[in-house]
Amino acid sequence: MDSATVTSLETSTGTTTLRRVDAANGTVTVSNGHAEKNTKTFAIKKYRHVTAVHSESRPSTLSHDARALPSFLGFRNLMVIVLVVGNLRLVIENMQKYGNLICITCHDFRRQDVILGFLLYILVPCHLFIAYSFEWYAAKQARISRAQSISKGGSTSPTEEQQAKFESKWRSIRRAHLLNATLALAIHSWVVYFHIHHPLIGTITELHVIIVYMKVVSYALTNRDLRHAYLHPVKGELALLPELYAQCPYPQNITMDNLTYFWWAPTLVYQPVYPRSEKIRWVFVLKRLGEVVCLSVFIWFCSAQYAAPVLWNSLDKIEHLDLLSIVERLLKLSTISLVIWLAGFFAMFQSGLNALAEIMRFGDRSFYDDWWNSAGLGDYWRLWNKPVYQFMKRHVFSPLIGRGWSMGSASVAVFFVSAVLHELLVGIPTKNIIGVAFMGMMVQIPLIWITRVFEKMKGPNGRLIGNCIFWVSFTILGQPFAALIYFYAWQAKYGSVAKRMAVLHPQHMSH
Repeated sequence: MDSATVTSLETSTGTTTLRRVDAANGTVTVSNGHAEKNTKTFAIKKYRHVTAVHSESRPSTLSHDARALPSFLGFRNLMVIVLVVGNLRLVIENMQKYGNLICITCHDFRRQDVILGFLLYILVPCHLFIAYSFEWYAAKQARISRAQSISKGGSTSPTEEQQAKFESKWRSIRRAHLLNATLALAIHSWVVYFHIHHPLIGTITELHVIIVYMKVVSYALTNRDLRHAYLHPVKGELALLPELYAQCPYPQNITMDNLTYFWWAPTLVYQPVYPRSEKIRWVFVLKRLGEVVCLSVFIWFCSAQYAAPVLWNSLDKIEHLDLLSIVERLLKLSTISLVIWLAGFFAMFQSGLNALAEIMRFGDRSFYDDWWNSAGLGDYWRLWNKPVYQFMKRHVFSPLIGRGWSMGSASVAVFFVSAVLHELLVGIPTKNIIGVAFMGMMVQIPLIWITRVFEKMKGPNGRLIGNCIFWVSFTILGQPFAALIYFYAWQAKYGSVAKRMAVLHPQHMSH
């Protein structure tokens, strides 16, 4: 290089020094940046190997005492590449080993399953309208009681006689609602268990049953409190009602239109009024529905081509209690089960519920928060499925706290209710109520207590450890383990394991 100019900026103890090296002219110009008279020029003949490379004490970049936390964006990119390459290898290995397992016509949808599933889809919501008939009668009686109270110049505060009368009527209505909700859950679950063979159709039907059951409960409990405030409009109780409810006060909300909207609204919590969007964006709806279709096909492909072979190859290992091989199957299943679960989560909570919310002009689209950053299991259960979390908090947790329960006891009660519903959702369609889903939910309680310790730790390390515990329990100990157990239980009852047992032990199977 014939000529070059190098400029460096050095800062020390509040002063700035500009150093310009002109190799062509062999000069060095030093300026303190304050005045032209402070500029000095030195002549140099050639470069000397005396540069102070080590001029200050500095820690290593990855040391805990580093001055600034480095970015790990490159490592993130590396992990993505490793995951893609690793899973691409598994794709190639899978195709070489099993060939194409995708078969559109190879299904086990019995005609009876399809017909019963369709009939239940129509009949299950009838329990919501039965609940409406109870509330219509209660609202009619409330209007009469309110008119009589006003005509008699009654106090705005309930007397003991009025309170006792209200409680008596509520007990009758509560029994009717309880019977209706219990029948909705019991009768339809019985039909699914004994008469719908295919697990997929049974799961969709049972999920619908549980959703309607929770909506019936919320509709009854919310209107009970609205009715109480209407009959006894004391200042303190009216102040507890949200301002939003003034747009449709009780009993004006007891209408078929109001109930029908709640039936289709993407929420499990009843309100007389919801925040609404101005219009329906049909392009947005079509995009979200397209995502649902594409992700559903993707889930079906992954389940048939990748998850099914792993599950089939696990049957012999489970039957012989080969623990090392079972662990290997769990680890192999964990990747594909996580991919399927994430695709299902996005399809339901991001695409499906947003499409439904747009059609219903439902304004509150906060169906989940950033659960993937959860510092513990407690954060996860509060963030990933907000419709269920809001139902449990509003109708189970908060009422128990109001009755004097401790937060720990109320939390155990919430997880108990959730565990029962999870066992019904998984055990009924698979015809195996074996308690695995129930215990899986109840085990969350000690895990929440353990990760709560790390959540309270100062600094990022606590949240990092808690997040790692969450992902390990979620991806390895949770879903893959449950999938293996229920798949084996299904095969032991209806599939290849049952046939093999019938051949080896016909005398036991005949009983």
